[in-house]
Amino acid sequence: MKKICVIDGQGGGIGAAVIKRIKEKLGERIEIIALGTNAIATANMLKSQANKGASGENAIIRTVLSADIIIGSISVVLPHGMMGEVTPKMAEAVACSGAKKILIPLLKEDIIIAGSEYAPLPHLIEEIIEKHL
Repeated sequence: MKKICVIDGQGGGIGAAVIKRIKEKLGERIEIIALGTNAIATANMLKSQANKGASGENAIIRTVLSADIIIGSISVVLPHGMMGEVTPKMAEAVACSGAKKILIPLLKEDIIIAGSEYAPLPHLIEEIIEKHL
């Protein structure tokens, strides 16, 4: 069974939307672990039917080591991303993990990803499921 880690911060809304849609499409064929930079994000992702959840720097650093796939906004690989919620150690752990990384190009930082086009979050989630899972 594939282990997918969904990482989110702040209120966990993006992660919750991703988890909800993946569960609708793939059900229990996969294990989803909600990893929040804070407890509120984790709690909201767990409400979307994640199998497990954990919060904080150490939980993220340890759990991504055994993941098959990591899903999150591109901020999860940026030190101090998500208004500072992503610590440098978290960003490094995600970037160095052997897992396949599916990064959603939603940014609040002053970064532009050349070649990417704006698309609403629901469209990006469908692309994740249809093309990458």
